Amino acid sequence: MKPGPVQNLPFSECGYNMFRPGIGWQKVYVVTTMDTKRLEADIREIETTLGKPPEEWTPVAIIDTSVQGFIDLLLLLLLALMLFGASKSLPSVKSSFQDVLGLKMKLNVIKPNDANAQKIKFKDVAGLHEAKVEIKEFIDYLRRPEKYMKLGARLPKGALLTGPPGCGKTFLAKALAAESSVPFISMNGTEFVEMIGGLGASRIRNLFKTAKKMAPCIIYIDEIDAIGRKRSQSEAGGGNREEEQTLNQLLVEMDGIDSGRGIVLLGSTNRGDILDKALLRPGRFDRHIVIDLPTALERQEIFELYLSRIKLDREPQYYSKRLAQRTSRFSGQKRADIANVVNEAAIRAASSKKSLVTIDDLDESLQRILAGAEKRSRSMVEEEREIVAYHESGHALIGWLLEHTDALLRVSIIPRTSVKLGFAQFSPRERKILTKDEMFDRMCMLLGGRAAENIIFGRVTTGAEDDLKKVTKSAYAQVQLYGMSESVGPLSFPIMDDSKRNEFGIYKKPFSIKLQHLIDQEASKLVSKAYFTAENILKTNEEKLRKLASSLLENEMLSYEDVIRLIGPPKFPKQIVELADHVLPNVVFHLVS
Repeated sequence: MKPGPVQNLPFSECGYNMFRPGIGWQKVYVVTTMDTKRLEADIREIETTLGKPPEEWTPVAIIDTSVQGFIDLLLLLLLALMLFGASKSLPSVKSSFQDVLGLKMKLNVIKPNDANAQKIKFKDVAGLHEAKVEIKEFIDYLRRPEKYMKLGARLPKGALLTGPPGCGKTFLAKALAAESSVPFISMNGTEFVEMIGGLGASRIRNLFKTAKKMAPCIIYIDEIDAIGRKRSQSEAGGGNREEEQTLNQLLVEMDGIDSGRGIVLLGSTNRGDILDKALLRPGRFDRHIVIDLPTALERQEIFELYLSRIKLDREPQYYSKRLAQRTSRFSGQKRADIANVVNEAAIRAASSKKSLVTIDDLDESLQRILAGAEKRSRSMVEEEREIVAYHESGHALIGWLLEHTDALLRVSIIPRTSVKLGFAQFSPRERKILTKDEMFDRMCMLLGGRAAENIIFGRVTTGAEDDLKKVTKSAYAQVQLYGMSESVGPLSFPIMDDSKRNEFGIYKKPFSIKLQHLIDQEASKLVSKAYFTAENILKTNEEKLRKLASSLLENEMLSYEDVIRLIGPPKFPKQIVELADHVLPNVVFHLVS
């Protein structure tokens, strides 16, 4: 730093040149020291000794490298931790990646020794008497296969459970696994088909590979129609569709099952009619078990099972029989619906701050499931309210006077969510066949609402839309399906719907255009005859119609006993006997909006 020789010192690696505008090039020296204050003081002392004025002093910049070093060290540690965590979580990262692309196989396995798994026994499966008898045979197959093999019998490889949704197919399959004390491997049919080609076939192979390792066991594929649909003839030569590849692999794996290994395949579907025939042949699904809507006795058992799980003001047996009588199998009352009725009753009782569930809660929950919740807030103008009252009274009166109609439960003009502005409720008997007279009387009852509107107001409204659909369907069924028309004769042709269309969306009628015109004419004549019959009955009993409508406008709802008090008992006493047998009023199930 001294003038003279100091300026001629060579530039070393501890410094660098820096150009500053207006000053020129300057040498900058870098010195590392632990005592920065002492270094700067020494520099100033030397400069003062040399006689330099303060404005010419050498600028000194102090940089604390200890903080920067700490930051660098911290960043290195964080990077190391991230790398360590990534290496540990690599399987989960891979799993997440597979979830995003739909590659991960969602296999649900319930082992018999799993303490956390819910064990469902046959005693927990109320109803399903015939189905349980058929499926119980598989328990012996799984436990003692050698008994059958000694006699040369080939054990069944699987069973197909078919029937409406909510009837207990999955419930029954789980009960079979629990009773057999074998692992239960389940998958949904939709999980085999993804956007990546060949993935479904791979999952089928992995499923059966897992089953062979866990044998004896039960494989359960729910909604098997997702992969088991009929293969179309137009694509049979190519066979490149993902669904067909998956189905072909399933058929191969089923053929490869050794009947002595104790592997049983169960499949369930609501659409057994669309399954491929190759899947249904013996040697694959050997047993076809129909899980149908419960009978009255089965409904009683189901009600008793679910009622025993809530707090009632009476014994479950008191309500189970009566509720079973109030639910017809033609209403679509399934196991899931019955469970929902009981659960809704418990919810209603809890909302009302009751300590026990009563008949009022059960009755209201049944109405809620079938017709929806009340919409008291929805107001109708007086004219509209009067039209609805006469419309529903027309339904009720026709059903009251004709011989082959069902017993009336109640008629109401309180709007509900599942119906329009009102409804008449009837309690049909459980019958598997109907006569022509019975179907005609039911058509008259359906048209009673429109006939009442025309008689009282001289005009009709849109309120009979649903009634007309049902009547039209019934008329075409009598003429085209059941052979009840003298002009058409005892012929039967399927009613056109979407399920009857081919792969191109075309419905090919199995009869001529001339016969179609005749069917249309006969159906129209039948509907007209039913309408005029209903209209004549109401004109003859107009005073009773007005009494019912007036009382309905005043009270909003009339029960069976209310109708007796207003217009007398039904003309045909059979309805009175059937309904009098029930301690509680009989059922809803036929809603006429």
